[in-house]
Amino acid sequence: MAGAVAARLTGASAAKARATSEPLAVRIILIAVALLFLGVVLVLPLITVFAQAFKKGADVYFAALHDKDALSAVKLTLLTAAISVPLNTLFGVAAAWSITKFRFKGKNFLISIIDLPFAISPVISGLIFVLLFGARGWFGPWLQDHDMKIIFALPGIVLATSFVTFPFVARELIPLMQAQSSLEEEAAATLGAKGWRIFRKVTLPNIKWGLLYGIILCNARAMGEFGAVSVVSGHIRGQTNTLPLQVEILYNDYKFAASFAVASLLVLLAVVTLLVKSLVEWKHAQSLLKEKE
Repeated sequence: MAGAVAARLTGASAAKARATSEPLAVRIILIAVALLFLGVVLVLPLITVFAQAFKKGADVYFAALHDKDALSAVKLTLLTAAISVPLNTLFGVAAAWSITKFRFKGKNFLISIIDLPFAISPVISGLIFVLLFGARGWFGPWLQDHDMKIIFALPGIVLATSFVTFPFVARELIPLMQAQSSLEEEAAATLGAKGWRIFRKVTLPNIKWGLLYGIILCNARAMGEFGAVSVVSGHIRGQTNTLPLQVEILYNDYKFAASFAVASLLVLLAVVTLLVKSLVEWKHAQSLLKEKE
């Protein structure tokens, strides 16, 4: 009996090995195609950005970064992300918790609404806010009467950025929390724990890695958003231009070295985001290994 089981296991291992192995030539071709694609689509453009940024020397590069309009764009980009990412984090956690832990009418509709920004062009998203809060929009006259400015100001930029980025945290958490059962939460409730304590002590530890991953993706999109912000910003230099808009303005003014210098900041932010993402994934893998031990 034991010999038969061992033979079956050996046969299964051999079958798996055959199914997952390919001839050396096929593997070399597949790896070469993947590396070539990454080189052409990813590495070469990044090298071009820095090459063009330093084309006229380091003095021009650092002068472009110290320009007051560029510094204003950096501050506005970071401020927009600092506002929109926490808002979307709160929404994402609340939406994921509601969808996965409770039964209510309209759940499928809520899930569809969360995915809406993925289906709408960012330019259309920005236009929606112009039609709502612009001078001739639905709420425009009321806002003017109360001396409140949303379009062509920080509130409009935050609204547009929040709209295009709010699915990221929720969509990262919903499948994760659906895969987890509610047994731990139910046990904590049986022992007398209240909702907030259950969330802090039970739910949050179980979703922390997915939550961090969603926040990283949300932040990356918030800092790099162009279409929606372009519509609502008004392109006011030194006031409502984020880094992507500043790159466009400099490029249209034929200041190519300066535009690539500012673009290199976005590349560096993307690299930092990838490093943080990799660190989170490594930490997650380490925690899974410890749990198995």
